[in-house]
Order: sequence, then C-alpha cells, then structure tokens
Amino acid sequence: MKEFELKYGCNPNQKPAKLYMHDGSDLPFTILNGRPGYINFMDALNSWQLVKELKEATGMVAATSFKHVSPTSAAVGKPLNDDLKKACFVDDIPELDANPLACAYARARGTDRMCSFGDWVALSDTCDALTAKLIAREVSDGVIAPAYTEEALEILKTKRKGTYNVVAINPEYVPAEAENKQVYGITFQQGRNNFKIGEHLLENIVTENKDLPESAKIDLIVSLITLKYTQSNSVCYAVDGQAIGVGAGQQSRIHCTRLAGSKADTWFLRQHPKTLALPFREDLGRPNRDNVIDGYINGNEEDVCADGIWQNYFTQQPERLTEEEKKAFLATRQNVVLGSDAFFPFSDNIKRAAASGVKYIAEPGGSIRDDLVIEECNNRGIVMSFTGMRLFHH
Repeated sequence: MKEFELKYGCNPNQKPAKLYMHDGSDLPFTILNGRPGYINFMDALNSWQLVKELKEATGMVAATSFKHVSPTSAAVGKPLNDDLKKACFVDDIPELDANPLACAYARARGTDRMCSFGDWVALSDTCDALTAKLIAREVSDGVIAPAYTEEALEILKTKRKGTYNVVAINPEYVPAEAENKQVYGITFQQGRNNFKIGEHLLENIVTENKDLPESAKIDLIVSLITLKYTQSNSVCYAVDGQAIGVGAGQQSRIHCTRLAGSKADTWFLRQHPKTLALPFREDLGRPNRDNVIDGYINGNEEDVCADGIWQNYFTQQPERLTEEEKKAFLATRQNVVLGSDAFFPFSDNIKRAAASGVKYIAEPGGSIRDDLVIEECNNRGIVMSFTGMRLFHH
C-alpha cells in the first residue's frame, strides 16, 4: 500500500487527509482491521518507536499506552505482585505471570487508567491471545505490533463491534534520516532523533551519593525513553520497570514535576489496602471504577463516601482514606526514579520529587543553578546523573 486515505485530519473540518511515503515507496505497515484516523496513526507511529527502543535498550519485551501523542505509561515485562494486579484490574488472570508481554501491557495500561481511557496500545513483540484478551476488555482505539497470532487477531477483531483498529508494523523498517514537517505552509526539516539511550548515559554521577543499582538503571532508562516520545516539557517518574507518572506539555518544569508526581502518588495509593478493598457494585464498569477510585483517593468532583452518593458506586459505605493514612502509606515508597527531558532550573523540582519518594534522578544538566540542584540532592541523599542529552519532543 503506497497511500492511505484518512477520513479527516486532526479535526473533521481538516480535509482531505492521507498518509503516503514521500519517496513513493510502500507504507511500512498493514491495517489488519478497522480504519485508523490521523491522530490514531500519530499515536501508533510514536508509540511503536518507544517500545521498539525500550526493548533494544533493556532486552525485555515492552508495552506502552498512548493518548494524544504522549504516553500515559510504558513498561517492560516484569511480573506484578498481588496488590498491583488488583490495582491494575488483572487479578483474575492466573496465567499472567508466565506471559511477559501481557505483564508489560497490564503495567502500562494499569498505571494511569483514567488517562488511558480510549488509548492507543503499542507492543514490542507479537501479540498473543492472552495480551489480546486484556486489550479487548479495555476502552481503547487501537493497537500496533510487529505481528499477531491468529487467535489474538480474531479476539481483537471482535472489539468495538468489529471496528477496532489493528495495525501490523514492519519491524525492519528504517525511516529516512531527515524529517520534514509543515507549519503554516512552511517546511521544517531536521535530522531524526536517533540518539540511543542506555546505561552509558548514567555514568556521570554528580552527587555525593554514587550508589546506582542495576534496578534503578533500568527504571531510569524506562523513564528517559518514555520522555523521548513525550510532548515537552516533560518529566517521568518510574519504578520496578514501569513509568508511574508522566507530566507532559507543561510550560513550567515544576508544573511537570508536580503533575507527574501527583500521578505517581495516585498510582501508589491505588494499592493502599483501603482502596483495594472498596466494595464496588457488580454493575459498575471498569472505567467508572477508575473514576470512583480517583475520587476516593484525591477527593475531586464529589465525595464518593458521602451519604446519598456512595450508594451509586458501592454495596456499603466505605471508610474514608484520611490524609494521615495517605502520608503514612506514601512514606513506605522506595527506589522511585525521575527523568527529565531538560535540565532542572531550580531546586524546587528536587523537593517535589523527594516528596514522591524519588531516590535516583537523570537529567541533562547545564543550568546556571546546577550547583543548587546538586546541593539539594546531596541534602536528601539522592543520586543524580547528568546525561548531557536533551530530549525535547514536539
């Protein structure tokens, strides 16, 4: 297929719209089901790059959940503990531990479930039946992977009344070195960001504490590769092989750090015993449970524990999760890492990161206030590496 006509571009009024190769060659993907749109393909092609690079860097299968051209999370295929399985709504899958790709997907989709509502999924390896079953029961727009087993494809074809978008990407495809983009009728050209992220980026440790274990190195690589495909400014918290809080597209870096930190806190609090024990009504769907859990933890639009409200969601009135209980539970966190796509200009970012349990940081360095940022890390025993590489993505 050399050209694919799209229904419209970013918005219904933006017509005509199509995909094609500038050199006239065949497109490097095959549409196996559905009819993906413009934003679907923006998500698909960016998310595929992320999981492909994450597998190359770690040697582990990887998955990501994308929404509006930024990842909500990305993860490698590590097994989940029982509490995390329950928090990710996969505790009913006894065979999960034996399937690394399904574990990677469960982590990525289960991290920020509200933001992943209607997401695009990318898988580094052939989609198998179990992973397809997990995808099939979530609200999602589509999936991209290098291949699908016959059983997996049949499962995915039943989703969304047969219209679910399934794309197979050629894993051997290598894009041109130059990228072109038009804005207001003017063509921009730049070299592709082919910079390889790996452990070598973490060697320049600038803090007094230089103890950087292998597990933290993997998490920092997950964080940095996630940032490479996240709309800037951006920061990413990660732990145990997965991104747990992504702050994307904020003009101020401290706002990125706060946003991502609050998401990381919510991810941890989803695993609080009180949250895991919430007595949901059986007729409450998975997306509604996500909204209610977020309200229970963060007290947003309504008090879900209040009389006259709890009856809409629960079989009995749940106990509230108090601020003291939240603080005590969050104080037990360990080994969280934080990556940043550009330098931290002020030490306030370190203070906010520490409040979410961060012990390891990777950032480019180069601020005129680097000394103050390093000093704040030293005061808190945080290990920080200067990567020397900015990762802006627009």
